[in-house]
Amino acid sequence: MTKQQDTLLPTINSPHDLRQLPVNLLPQLCTEIRQFIIDVLSENPGHLGASLGTVELTVALHKVFNTPYDRIVWDVGHQAYGHKILTGRRDVFHTLRKWGGIGGFPNPEESEYDAFIAGHASTSISAALGMSVASRLKEEDRQVVAVIGDGSMTGGLAFEGLNNAATNPNNLLIILNDNNMAIDDNVGALSQYLVNITTSQAYNKMRYDVYRGLKKMKLITDDSRGNILRFSNSLKALLTRQHNLFEGFSIRYFGPVDGHDLNLLLRVMNDIKHMQGPKLLHIKTQKGRGFKPAEISATEWHAPGKFNKTTGKRILPDSQNQPQLYQDVFGHTLVELARQDKRIAGITPAMPTGCSMTYLMKEFPERSFDVGIAEGHAVTFSAGLAREGMIPFCNIYSSFMQRGYDNIIHDVALQKLHMVICLDRGGLVGEDGATHHGMFDMACLRPVPNLTIASPLNEWDLRNLMYTGYKSAGPWVIRYPKGKGEKTGWHNPMEILPAGKGRKLRDGAHVAVLSIGPVGNEVARAIDKIGHRLSVAHYDMIYLKPIDEELLHEAGRRFKRIITVENGVITGGLGSAVLEFMADNGYTPRVQRIGIPDAFIRQGSMAELSRQCGIDAESIARTITGEEK
Repeated sequence: MTKQQDTLLPTINSPHDLRQLPVNLLPQLCTEIRQFIIDVLSENPGHLGASLGTVELTVALHKVFNTPYDRIVWDVGHQAYGHKILTGRRDVFHTLRKWGGIGGFPNPEESEYDAFIAGHASTSISAALGMSVASRLKEEDRQVVAVIGDGSMTGGLAFEGLNNAATNPNNLLIILNDNNMAIDDNVGALSQYLVNITTSQAYNKMRYDVYRGLKKMKLITDDSRGNILRFSNSLKALLTRQHNLFEGFSIRYFGPVDGHDLNLLLRVMNDIKHMQGPKLLHIKTQKGRGFKPAEISATEWHAPGKFNKTTGKRILPDSQNQPQLYQDVFGHTLVELARQDKRIAGITPAMPTGCSMTYLMKEFPERSFDVGIAEGHAVTFSAGLAREGMIPFCNIYSSFMQRGYDNIIHDVALQKLHMVICLDRGGLVGEDGATHHGMFDMACLRPVPNLTIASPLNEWDLRNLMYTGYKSAGPWVIRYPKGKGEKTGWHNPMEILPAGKGRKLRDGAHVAVLSIGPVGNEVARAIDKIGHRLSVAHYDMIYLKPIDEELLHEAGRRFKRIITVENGVITGGLGSAVLEFMADNGYTPRVQRIGIPDAFIRQGSMAELSRQCGIDAESIARTITGEEK
């Protein structure tokens, strides 16, 4: 067997090993990385399409740059599976997104090759710019690369970074991975711009040659770069009859180039990496590259679950007689409400499939708005709709809502606007880990005046709360979890759940358990496990704000021991609200709080993480009976 036929991937334990390979063997390595990703993810689900599209880019980056000394900052970390494989994690890649395994996104705690954590989008340019400026201030000859793509350029933070890049001396390289597809279709004028943009390769070469020649003759210095760039941009506009968005930020633009042409990537990166000042390389890639089903349907194969790698068929769980997904209950209910009232509109920041707003988009496209990866804009855009009499339902994943926190306070709550913010993925979310858990929403939003904050016990109550929010005044927040509900017959006639009113699900004499949201079902199962050993009362609070003070007075008078349970951080959430009420009103029960501790929780199955945080039925039962481990 010749060397060309040998398997290469098992010999690559670090980028140093990769850099020893001759260039002619790199295409073979790319093929092996793709197949390795397909093999592992077919049995251990993860984000497939994005990482298949960046294999050549990843190999080129580690071949050209001296990582980890040189920094690669990934934007949207599910592009980086190939990066993980090449940086010493190949043999543990099968533990991806599992309890005790490696995370699904880059994390500096996991590897020195992970320059910055990358669970959310649009952060790479700002972070990489900071690193590049720091290297210059420390007089280090360090290259810094930001890899942004997969829809991330629609985020406002990306443009803040671009705007600042030209005002501070730096040597930043931005690689725009343009695959014409985020999780759902990219939207907006920028997306169309990236599809249409062209540039003259002959002009780029001429400009670079002129730049090198003038510098060699010492006719220009780094201090005069801005003047030369402005002249260059004017010349380019004259020759190509187009203005370039990025060069409008005084950032040198190269491309677009084929992101799957490895030799071209290597040549271009080597040519431009030592150029002074910020620069952007625009590459075109195909999401799902090398696996035909993922090439054909990028959205479906973004995170497909288990699949047959030979036939290309997804292995779907049996959904017969299963409870409905909370996201689907939201989607169907929103359509029902929209049929009743033409003022209702739906808004989502780039997650119509994930939150099931696709149902509304199909029936009422004119009242459905995907604003791209722009959570703050989604909130304020919704506020503008509400200000003019529409009733927007703005659906944002709980962890992504954190990016729109100021907008909720300043643009919604302050004006008491009538809109409903639906926070999907509230609480633990499982395998996506610390960057995606919806831990903080209740604690963050509880101090904000004018908000009504609620969480349903089940999918029936989700429908009821959506209906109540629609029929009520002012801003509403409804948070619900990832996954299935509790009931199979979920399509109940909707009714008002009065704001600030909870309910007693079970009476008892010894201890009171106060819960909010679907974790209350775990409390009910815990009480069933306890049986007659202890008489336990269970209250479903429904509303965090306004909280049911009548119910709290009853609990404070009757019980010497109260336990609160929530699928959110216990610092500032329901437990804190109950403690504050008891202290303010002179009650002195012993209050125990069960919830997510003051720590970032890593990845794992929902069952494993619930046990770790003590919010599963068995753990709750032990706490109630005083049998904690």
